[in-house]
Order: sequence, then structure tokens, then C-alpha cells
Amino acid sequence: MAGPLKLTFLRSYTTVTALPHSHRELALVGRSNVGKSSLINGLAKRKKLAKTSKTPGATRLLNAYEVGGENSLRWLMDLPGYGYAKVSKAEQAKWSVMLGEYLEQRDSLVGALHLIDGAVGPTALDLDTVDWLREVGLPITFVATKADKVKSSLRSKRRSEVARKLGVERGDVLWVSAEKGTGIHELRAVILTLLDAT
Repeated sequence: MAGPLKLTFLRSYTTVTALPHSHRELALVGRSNVGKSSLINGLAKRKKLAKTSKTPGATRLLNAYEVGGENSLRWLMDLPGYGYAKVSKAEQAKWSVMLGEYLEQRDSLVGALHLIDGAVGPTALDLDTVDWLREVGLPITFVATKADKVKSSLRSKRRSEVARKLGVERGDVLWVSAEKGTGIHELRAVILTLLDAT
């Protein structure tokens, strides 16, 4: 089993062109309240590595976390969440352009961890994002968060539903709970493999 990831917050970037060189990067993609920051903290087993907020939309920049030792140049990139309606349309448009430039132009980007709220299931925005990621040819690893919020009696049915809506096999969706630690060991191993950081 993979132990806590050695994650180091590097800095936040406002534009793709400001990002320095890296060897390999994985993008964390998902809706604003899907639990990206909590997941980062769970992966590292550190409570305050990534700032969590009760207000969706706290992540507004490209946040780079180095995986492994210093200067490994293997990064986990926390991207602004989509679907947050309480910011201005101008701000939403700015985020959209930034995300598009990053996901379509970043040479060292090897894949996306697409986070889906397991308690809610894929939304229309989630499915639009899946189509976009597939269109640009970016490999996707689906991660269903908040597994602990799904009643045990409904879990089997929900897992099948989520996979069907995403157009993948049931086993192609990793189910995790940052709060309970469910699936975190498996996700750590996947991240290390994708970043070639084992």
C-alpha cells in the first residue's frame, strides 16, 4: 500500500505562461465543491497543506504541488473548480480561458484526475468536461469523492450508475473518501504510477 504522498506546495500561478518547466504533471479537475483541497490533504495525510473552505470556489489559481523529493519536477496541479455561480461572469470567463490554455497547451501534462461527487453523481457540467477532456486527447482517471456520504445500501447501485453515465466500466472509477481514508492508498499508487514517481 502506498503511504502518504510527499507533497510540497510550490506556488500559485495566474497564467499558464508563468509556469516553469516540469517533467510530468497531473491535473486535478472537478466542480468547485467536489473536495479537491480535502483530497490533497488526504493524499499527503496533512490537515492544512491545501486550504479548505466551506465556500466553493476558493481555488482561483493554478496551484502546483511537487510530488516526491525536492526538484522531482513531477507536479500535481490543483485547478480552479468549475460551476461556481457566485463569482462574476467575467471571473468565470477568465477561469475558463486559463483552464483551456492549461489543459490544451501544457506539454508536460500527462493526464487528468477528474473528480466527481460520488454522493451527487456526474452533473451536466461534469459530463461536458469529460467530453472536452476526451476531445483534447487527455487521459482521464475518474475519482468519485465523498464515498462515505453514500448510504451503504445504495453504494453498489450508485457505483454502477456513475460508471454508466461516464461511459466507462464500473472498475474504471476509483471511489475515495478523504474524511474516512477510503480508497486513498489506491489513489496514491495511481498518482505515483502516472507521474512515474515510484
